[in-house]
Amino acid sequence: MSATQEQSSELGNTGYEIFIGALSVLSLANIVLLTLIRDENLQKVIQVVDAVVSVTFLIDFLVRLRRAPSKSGYFFRQYGWADLLASLPFPQVKVLRIFRLIRVVRIMRRYGLRYIGRSLIKDRAGSALLTLLFIAVIVLEFGSLTMLSLQRNVEGANITTASDAMWYVIATMSTVGYGDVYPVGNYGRELGSLIIVVGVGIFGTLAGYLANFFLSPPKQQPASEPDTVDEARRRLQELKDLLEQQQAAVAELELTMGGD
Repeated sequence: MSATQEQSSELGNTGYEIFIGALSVLSLANIVLLTLIRDENLQKVIQVVDAVVSVTFLIDFLVRLRRAPSKSGYFFRQYGWADLLASLPFPQVKVLRIFRLIRVVRIMRRYGLRYIGRSLIKDRAGSALLTLLFIAVIVLEFGSLTMLSLQRNVEGANITTASDAMWYVIATMSTVGYGDVYPVGNYGRELGSLIIVVGVGIFGTLAGYLANFFLSPPKQQPASEPDTVDEARRRLQELKDLLEQQQAAVAELELTMGGD
Protein backbone atom coordinates (compact mmCIF):
# COMPACT_ATOMS: atom_id res chain seq x y z
CA MET A 1 0.00 0.00 0.00
CA SER A 2 1.21 3.51 -0.89
CA ALA A 3 2.38 6.08 1.65
CA THR A 4 -0.53 8.33 0.71
CA GLN A 5 -3.04 5.63 1.58
CA GLU A 6 -1.26 4.98 4.88
CA GLN A 7 -1.43 8.67 5.76
CA SER A 8 -5.08 8.94 4.80
CA SER A 9 -5.95 6.01 7.08
CA GLU A 10 -3.89 7.42 9.96
CA LEU A 11 -6.37 10.11 10.95
CA GLY A 12 -9.23 7.83 11.97
CA ASN A 13 -11.94 9.59 13.98
CA THR A 14 -11.08 13.26 14.50
CA GLY A 15 -12.67 13.54 17.93
CA TYR A 16 -10.87 10.39 19.05
CA GLU A 17 -7.49 11.72 17.89
CA ILE A 18 -8.03 14.95 19.83
CA PHE A 19 -9.09 12.90 22.87
CA ILE A 20 -5.86 10.87 22.71
CA GLY A 21 -3.85 14.07 22.28
CA ALA A 22 -5.50 15.60 25.35
CA LEU A 23 -4.78 12.47 27.39
CA SER A 24 -1.16 12.66 26.23
CA VAL A 25 -0.88 16.22 27.50
CA LEU A 26 -2.42 15.17 30.83
CA SER A 27 -0.06 12.21 31.19
CA LEU A 28 2.99 14.38 30.51
CA ALA A 29 1.72 16.94 33.02
CA ASN A 30 1.35 14.14 35.58
CA ILE A 31 5.01 13.22 35.13
CA VAL A 32 5.93 16.77 36.15
CA LEU A 33 3.44 16.78 39.05
CA LEU A 34 4.87 13.55 40.47
CA THR A 35 8.29 15.17 40.63
CA LEU A 36 6.98 18.32 42.30
CA ILE A 37 4.47 16.87 44.80
CA ARG A 38 5.90 15.24 47.90
CA ASP A 39 2.69 14.28 49.70
CA GLU A 40 2.15 10.52 49.47
CA ASN A 41 -1.66 10.71 49.26
CA LEU A 42 -1.57 13.28 46.48
CA GLN A 43 0.91 11.11 44.59
CA LYS A 44 -1.43 8.12 44.90
CA VAL A 45 -4.26 10.07 43.22
CA ILE A 46 -2.02 10.89 40.27
CA GLN A 47 -0.77 7.31 40.05
CA VAL A 48 -4.31 5.89 39.95
CA VAL A 49 -5.35 8.28 37.17
CA ASP A 50 -2.11 7.52 35.32
CA ALA A 51 -2.90 3.80 35.50
CA VAL A 52 -6.28 4.45 33.85
CA VAL A 53 -4.54 6.51 31.15
CA SER A 54 -1.99 3.73 30.61
CA VAL A 55 -4.75 1.18 29.99
CA THR A 56 -6.37 3.60 27.54
CA PHE A 57 -3.08 4.02 25.69
CA LEU A 58 -2.59 0.26 25.50
CA ILE A 59 -6.06 -0.18 23.99
CA ASP A 60 -5.28 2.68 21.58
CA PHE A 61 -2.07 0.92 20.49
CA LEU A 62 -3.94 -2.33 19.80
CA VAL A 63 -6.63 -0.47 17.83
CA ARG A 64 -4.05 1.38 15.72
CA LEU A 65 -2.10 -1.81 15.10
CA ARG A 66 -5.24 -3.64 13.96
CA ARG A 67 -6.37 -0.71 11.77
CA ALA A 68 -2.98 -0.04 10.18
CA PRO A 69 -2.75 -1.04 6.47
CA SER A 70 0.84 -2.11 7.15
CA LYS A 71 1.41 -3.33 10.70
CA SER A 72 5.19 -3.28 10.34
CA GLY A 73 5.01 0.21 8.84
CA TYR A 74 3.00 1.47 11.81
CA PHE A 75 5.19 -0.28 14.36
CA PHE A 76 8.55 0.86 12.99
CA ARG A 77 8.02 3.94 10.78
CA GLN A 78 5.12 5.54 12.67
CA TYR A 79 6.57 4.94 16.17
CA GLY A 80 4.19 2.15 17.14
CA TRP A 81 6.95 0.73 19.31
CA ALA A 82 6.94 4.01 21.28
CA ASP A 83 3.15 3.76 21.68
CA LEU A 84 3.55 0.27 23.12
CA LEU A 85 6.31 1.21 25.55
CA ALA A 86 4.55 4.42 26.58
CA SER A 87 1.44 2.47 27.53
CA LEU A 88 3.39 0.54 30.15
CA PRO A 89 3.09 1.88 33.74
CA PHE A 90 6.84 2.33 34.21
CA PRO A 91 8.30 5.78 34.97
CA GLN A 92 11.31 5.16 32.73
CA VAL A 93 9.23 4.91 29.52
CA LYS A 94 6.39 7.34 30.23
CA VAL A 95 8.31 10.17 28.58
CA LEU A 96 7.80 8.34 25.26
CA ARG A 97 4.18 9.50 25.40
CA ILE A 98 5.39 12.70 23.82
CA PHE A 99 5.48 10.77 20.51
CA ARG A 100 1.70 10.37 20.74
CA LEU A 101 1.27 14.10 21.16
CA ILE A 102 3.66 14.84 18.28
CA ARG A 103 1.77 12.46 15.98
CA VAL A 104 -1.61 13.98 16.85
CA VAL A 105 -0.31 17.51 16.25
CA ARG A 106 1.25 16.43 12.94
CA ILE A 107 -2.01 14.83 11.79
CA MET A 108 -4.02 17.90 12.78
CA ARG A 109 -1.67 20.19 10.88
CA ARG A 110 -1.73 17.99 7.80
CA TYR A 111 -5.50 17.91 7.49
CA GLY A 112 -6.09 21.53 8.55
CA LEU A 113 -8.49 23.22 10.94
CA ARG A 114 -11.30 23.47 8.38
CA TYR A 115 -11.41 19.72 7.76
CA ILE A 116 -11.13 19.00 11.48
CA GLY A 117 -13.97 21.40 12.26
CA ARG A 118 -16.23 19.80 9.66
CA SER A 119 -15.45 16.34 11.02
CA LEU A 120 -16.26 17.38 14.59
CA ILE A 121 -19.55 18.96 13.52
CA LYS A 122 -20.45 15.89 11.47
CA ASP A 123 -19.92 13.64 14.49
CA ARG A 124 -21.19 15.99 17.19
CA ALA A 125 -22.49 13.26 19.48
CA GLY A 126 -19.30 11.22 19.49
CA SER A 127 -17.09 14.29 19.90
CA ALA A 128 -19.22 15.53 22.82
CA LEU A 129 -19.02 12.12 24.49
CA LEU A 130 -15.22 12.00 24.25
CA THR A 131 -15.00 15.58 25.54
CA LEU A 132 -17.13 14.65 28.54
CA LEU A 133 -14.99 11.59 29.24
CA PHE A 134 -11.88 13.75 29.28
CA ILE A 135 -13.59 16.29 31.55
CA ALA A 136 -14.56 13.44 33.89
CA VAL A 137 -10.91 12.35 34.11
CA ILE A 138 -9.82 15.92 34.80
CA VAL A 139 -12.46 16.37 37.51
CA LEU A 140 -11.55 13.03 39.09
CA GLU A 141 -7.86 13.84 39.32
CA PHE A 142 -7.80 17.55 40.13
CA GLY A 143 -11.01 17.42 42.16
CA SER A 144 -9.46 14.75 44.36
CA LEU A 145 -6.15 16.61 44.62
CA THR A 146 -7.85 19.88 45.51
CA MET A 147 -10.24 18.28 48.00
CA LEU A 148 -7.36 16.54 49.77
CA SER A 149 -5.41 19.79 49.93
CA LEU A 150 -8.42 21.69 51.33
CA GLN A 151 -9.33 19.08 53.95
CA ARG A 152 -5.82 18.24 55.10
CA ASN A 153 -5.67 20.85 57.86
CA VAL A 154 -9.39 21.17 58.66
CA GLU A 155 -10.51 20.01 62.10
CA GLY A 156 -12.95 17.10 61.94
CA ALA A 157 -12.25 16.34 58.28
CA ASN A 158 -13.06 12.81 57.13
CA ILE A 159 -11.49 13.05 53.65
CA THR A 160 -7.88 12.42 54.61
CA THR A 161 -6.57 9.80 52.16
CA ALA A 162 -6.37 9.36 48.39
CA SER A 163 -9.01 6.64 48.60
CA ASP A 164 -11.38 8.93 50.52
CA ALA A 165 -10.97 11.79 48.06
CA MET A 166 -11.39 9.70 44.89
CA TRP A 167 -14.35 7.82 46.36
CA TYR A 168 -16.03 11.12 47.26
CA VAL A 169 -15.46 12.61 43.78
CA ILE A 170 -16.73 9.49 41.98
CA ALA A 171 -19.81 9.20 44.21
CA THR A 172 -20.53 12.92 43.83
CA MET A 173 -19.98 13.04 40.06
CA SER A 174 -22.30 10.08 39.56
CA THR A 175 -24.92 11.92 41.67
CA VAL A 176 -25.12 8.93 44.05
CA GLY A 177 -23.80 10.74 47.11
CA TYR A 178 -23.57 8.03 49.77
CA GLY A 179 -22.70 10.56 52.46
CA ASP A 180 -20.14 8.32 54.16
CA VAL A 181 -17.46 10.93 53.41
CA TYR A 182 -18.13 14.62 52.94
CA PRO A 183 -16.21 17.90 52.88
CA VAL A 184 -15.94 20.02 56.00
CA GLY A 185 -15.68 23.80 55.82
CA ASN A 186 -16.83 26.38 53.31
CA TYR A 187 -14.10 25.83 50.74
CA GLY A 188 -14.65 22.09 50.69
CA ARG A 189 -18.41 22.53 50.30
CA GLU A 190 -17.94 25.01 47.46
CA LEU A 191 -15.71 22.54 45.64
CA GLY A 192 -18.22 19.76 46.32
CA SER A 193 -21.00 21.89 44.83
CA LEU A 194 -18.94 22.44 41.69
CA ILE A 195 -18.31 18.70 41.35
CA ILE A 196 -22.05 18.04 41.70
CA VAL A 197 -22.90 20.49 38.91
CA VAL A 198 -20.25 19.06 36.58
CA GLY A 199 -21.32 15.50 37.40
CA VAL A 200 -24.97 16.21 36.59
CA GLY A 201 -23.92 17.65 33.23
CA ILE A 202 -21.66 14.70 32.41
CA PHE A 203 -24.09 11.92 33.30
CA GLY A 204 -27.10 13.77 31.89
CA THR A 205 -25.36 14.14 28.53
CA LEU A 206 -24.17 10.53 28.67
CA ALA A 207 -27.73 9.31 29.30
CA GLY A 208 -29.01 11.37 26.37
CA TYR A 209 -26.28 10.00 24.10
CA LEU A 210 -27.06 6.40 25.01
CA ALA A 211 -30.81 6.97 24.55
CA ASN A 212 -30.21 8.49 21.12
CA PHE A 213 -27.83 5.67 20.17
CA PHE A 214 -30.22 2.84 21.06
CA LEU A 215 -33.59 4.40 20.22
CA SER A 216 -32.97 6.46 17.08
CA PRO A 217 -33.90 4.72 13.79
CA PRO A 218 -31.01 3.58 11.60
CA LYS A 219 -29.95 6.01 8.92
CA GLN A 220 -30.71 4.99 5.37
CA GLN A 221 -27.65 4.74 3.24
CA PRO A 222 -27.70 6.89 0.09
CA ALA A 223 -27.58 5.22 -3.26
CA SER A 224 -24.03 4.28 -4.06
CA GLU A 225 -22.27 6.04 -6.91
CA PRO A 226 -20.12 4.20 -9.45
CA ASP A 227 -17.00 3.06 -7.69
CA THR A 228 -14.78 2.95 -10.76
CA VAL A 229 -14.46 4.52 -14.19
CA ASP A 230 -15.22 1.14 -15.81
CA GLU A 231 -18.53 0.94 -13.97
CA ALA A 232 -19.46 4.44 -15.15
CA ARG A 233 -18.56 3.55 -18.75
CA ARG A 234 -20.63 0.38 -18.57
CA ARG A 235 -23.69 2.28 -17.43
CA LEU A 236 -23.17 4.91 -20.12
CA GLN A 237 -23.02 2.20 -22.78
CA GLU A 238 -26.26 0.70 -21.48
CA LEU A 239 -27.94 4.09 -21.82
CA LYS A 240 -26.64 4.43 -25.39
CA ASP A 241 -27.97 0.98 -26.30
CA LEU A 242 -31.35 1.82 -24.82
CA LEU A 243 -31.43 5.09 -26.79
CA GLU A 244 -30.58 3.28 -30.02
CA GLN A 245 -33.38 0.78 -29.40
CA GLN A 246 -35.85 3.60 -28.84
CA GLN A 247 -34.71 5.37 -32.02
CA ALA A 248 -35.11 2.15 -34.00
CA ALA A 249 -38.61 1.63 -32.62
CA VAL A 250 -39.60 5.21 -33.54
CA ALA A 251 -38.25 4.80 -37.11
CA GLU A 252 -40.10 1.53 -37.54
CA LEU A 253 -43.31 3.17 -36.31
CA GLU A 254 -42.91 6.03 -38.77
CA LEU A 255 -42.42 3.63 -41.68
CA THR A 256 -45.51 1.69 -40.68
CA MET A 257 -47.63 4.84 -40.46
CA GLY A 258 -46.25 6.11 -43.80
CA GLY A 259 -47.18 2.86 -45.55
CA ASP A 260 -50.75 3.18 -44.34
